[in-house]
Amino acid sequence: MGRATSLLGLASRPSPRNLTHGKYYDHVLPYSEKAPRKRAIRIRTLLGHCLYRRVLMWALASFVLFAFFFSTSDVRTPDIVDFGKTKLSSSLLGHSSPQADKTDSNIVVQDGSHNQPDPDASESEQVSPAEVEERKAVMKKMPWLAFGHLDGYFHGLKALVDKSELFPEYPNTSREAPLPPPPMQSQVRKPQPYNPYHSSEGVRTCYIDAQNKVPAPSMYAYSGVPQHMPDPVFGSYQLFGLRDDVCFDRFGRYGPYGLGYSKANGGVGIGADTENSESEQIWAETGQINYNNVDWGDAQQRCYQANKDRFLEPKKNTGELPTSAEERKGLKGRMAVVVRCYQGFRWTELAILNFRAMVTELSLKSGGEYSVHLLLHIKDTSKPIWSDDSTVQQLLDENVPREFHNLVTVWSEPQMHLFYPGDFADPLDNPSGTDVHGVYRSAHMPLQVFSSQHPEYEHIWNWEMDMRCMGNYYELFDRLGRWADSQPRSLLWERNARYYIPSQHGSWANFSDSVQHQVHKSKEKPIFGPLSFRGRKKLRLEEHGHSVLPESCRSGSDESKCGVGEEADIITLNPLFETHQSGWVFSNDVTGYEASSSSHPPRRCSIVTASRLSRRLLVAMHEETFRHRHSMFSEMFPPTVALHHGFKAVYAPHPTYLDRAWQPLGSFVDASFNSGKDHSTSGRNSPYDLDNEHNHKGTTWYYHSEFSGLLWRRWLGYAQHDGRGKFGGRGGEGRMRGGKAEEESSTSSGRMCLRSMFLHPIKFEHPMEI
Repeated sequence: MGRATSLLGLASRPSPRNLTHGKYYDHVLPYSEKAPRKRAIRIRTLLGHCLYRRVLMWALASFVLFAFFFSTSDVRTPDIVDFGKTKLSSSLLGHSSPQADKTDSNIVVQDGSHNQPDPDASESEQVSPAEVEERKAVMKKMPWLAFGHLDGYFHGLKALVDKSELFPEYPNTSREAPLPPPPMQSQVRKPQPYNPYHSSEGVRTCYIDAQNKVPAPSMYAYSGVPQHMPDPVFGSYQLFGLRDDVCFDRFGRYGPYGLGYSKANGGVGIGADTENSESEQIWAETGQINYNNVDWGDAQQRCYQANKDRFLEPKKNTGELPTSAEERKGLKGRMAVVVRCYQGFRWTELAILNFRAMVTELSLKSGGEYSVHLLLHIKDTSKPIWSDDSTVQQLLDENVPREFHNLVTVWSEPQMHLFYPGDFADPLDNPSGTDVHGVYRSAHMPLQVFSSQHPEYEHIWNWEMDMRCMGNYYELFDRLGRWADSQPRSLLWERNARYYIPSQHGSWANFSDSVQHQVHKSKEKPIFGPLSFRGRKKLRLEEHGHSVLPESCRSGSDESKCGVGEEADIITLNPLFETHQSGWVFSNDVTGYEASSSSHPPRRCSIVTASRLSRRLLVAMHEETFRHRHSMFSEMFPPTVALHHGFKAVYAPHPTYLDRAWQPLGSFVDASFNSGKDHSTSGRNSPYDLDNEHNHKGTTWYYHSEFSGLLWRRWLGYAQHDGRGKFGGRGGEGRMRGGKAEEESSTSSGRMCLRSMFLHPIKFEHPMEI
């Protein structure tokens, strides 16, 4: 299936070394994740209250495990995938129906009742007075623990209603959450192929197989949403033109890519161990696609070649994309999605499904508009990845499923020393104690190099392996990008620094007006264009007299139109805050700037590195690094370079949810998340202060969220501790809810169905991964 390339290759065009069967496959990057902690079994939980029930449960579980062990079915629970060179079936289509595994060793039988704390749960057992006082102190520090948990996320397909009939459990002004279970429908709606793509005029169909017989499949959605589904607390669907009148279950989302049928039939061998009634509808048109011999790099390249006349191409004489309106007329720019991975990453079947979904939805179904790349960090610095093809192939065989080999570019930290040589000054502060060329402090470095070697991409989405998309990747990336490009530059940095909370701010127009009022009241000068500060170093484009500002921002133009239609140079998924006095732990990890201090140079940051970066911003970051030996912590450097040189930066307030009903409605969320100076996320008392970050634990998008993983695993059909208890409850606490038996119960509304959203972090998925 070919091989990966190394970042050491300095040429930006193909060379014999990185050609495979006449095609160019070039890809790279990492991120060090901590393995999920193993949760110790508490003896008092096993032998505490309700002894008879627990004995019965354990006896049943033992029987199930015994039966499972001797089962001959190849539908199994996931483990690390074997990447050995096994001879695979050449068949590409399998039409047999999934064989549901009726055993489930991971569920606890529930009655389908209201998701409130269980009086028999371990949290309600006897605790010492000292523990009571300790818990009270924690709840005083974290008042959100006292808010009621929301149940609306966990209703299923039997509770679907049209959007016009939805009464969201939260936020709402008429009834206090949680709400009682909704009535169940007598018939479950049928899923339909989901098409979020724009006009297909000129787009040629792309295929999974080299024989062009198996077109890329569509994912499926249900019309409607479960009754009482909460609305997002941050951000909005309407703002971006995202559909909020449909929902996605696990089979509609992942069934087209192999969930729910065996490896013998080309699936991943999991999913049939969960509730799967009527899931066969997903394969009615395509059959169960056999993915055993798919080469995603080859499929992606063939798709691009079939559609290349639609896209901008680098000029042969300069190697850069054309910039004039005449040369660009009628052509689209292309984007890369660069997914950071690392040596030793555990590729489970669910991780494989997610990656198949990314390539299919972003690349194949869009006709080559996006390309997906896997940037693999080789941690073992003794490996000669730039000098020996056999070493690279061995690393691929050991660390990446064979189907993705042609999407990989490998890199290592010693390579970053070669690309960015010389002595870098000591940082103002280095809380991590790691090297400036290392991935933890400078994850942007390999991305900068990747961009310099791939001038065909106007933008790059920087992504990570522990992120999930509940919905269609293309729809979310495309709509966020279009909205960001439409934003005016006037007061843009000021809006970027604040969470948009519809239950508090109302419409986006009202939110924008409130920001204008707050800026006027603060008497601070709004940010516009490049900054001027002591020791500022110019970029070469600035030395040559070029401006990054578009024509719409020239002197005498309508200020309200400035930047409208200008492609954003950076799109972040959390606010862009001023780090000075913010209490963010890495705010002073600044290297190479003159007279550095806690306030100098001025800087901005967005927590979580996931973002869309333009090529021109990445080129500027590259120059700042190799020429001026400047760097900052990974989440701070891209926004700060944009701030210094006047690039267009946009925080896109994508729909983000909370696990509890925060009260008073709107105002307490606003006070907790826009808690910094001038009613923003910046400066003193920022929500990113170490003392305040706990507020993000119940969100669906933050690096230490506890709710995102719980919601994802429940949606996948696995029983989870519900995070509830006598003292508010935290991740891993409470009683087991969900799972096969509960979803199949006559009192259950069925398997979950959720709206589009991003989830982060997802550190494990199947219970067997713990």
